[in-house]
Amino acid sequence: MSTESVTGWNREAMAKRAALDIPNGAYVNLGIGIPEKVAQYVPEGREVIYHTENGLLGMGVAPEPGQEDPELINAGKKPVTTIPGAAFFHHADSFAMIRGQHIDICVLGAMQVAENGDLANWSTGAPDAIPAVGGAMDLVAGVKTIYVITQHCTKDGEPKLVSQCSYPLTGQGVVSRIYTDLAVIDVTAAGFEVIELAPGISFDYVQARTGTRLIAGKQLAA
Repeated sequence: MSTESVTGWNREAMAKRAALDIPNGAYVNLGIGIPEKVAQYVPEGREVIYHTENGLLGMGVAPEPGQEDPELINAGKKPVTTIPGAAFFHHADSFAMIRGQHIDICVLGAMQVAENGDLANWSTGAPDAIPAVGGAMDLVAGVKTIYVITQHCTKDGEPKLVSQCSYPLTGQGVVSRIYTDLAVIDVTAAGFEVIELAPGISFDYVQARTGTRLIAGKQLAA
């Protein structure tokens, strides 16, 4: 029998789990990295309209190998497809949709998330850091609900979920829910509340890898 330990959800599973929480008919913007994968996992029977800030509403799944169109890409310069009824528009119009609060949900990556919902995802603030803000500041200010998908810890093992962000902020108090490789966590007035654990992962295991106190949601006792 294998003694290999369970390490939680992989990136595909994280994206699939987040997709389950996006309601039918929602207009959704996906950030670069793991969030891009969410578009691959629209639950059967559900319609989700994906928006990308470089000027597309109605983004589909990634194309099959060899079927890529170099002129059809998302904001992360990854090849995409379109769904029936998709629309193309000017970059400025795309940001008017964001700033006008016409997008329901945005799924972003993160460097740090604070227990009050502050988000840092564009720079470490180091003198040699390469800023990568993109449209994130507009998105967190204009989109109705912000979800974050991220690894629970950095490559060096440092927690990304903290009591207070030490990196420059993208937005204050903007994050509603976090999906990591270890758990699904809501941002509440009382702090981070764990509502679901990845298979084989215990609450104590998550707590030990988090930079602030966690609350065990009532769902964990079910």
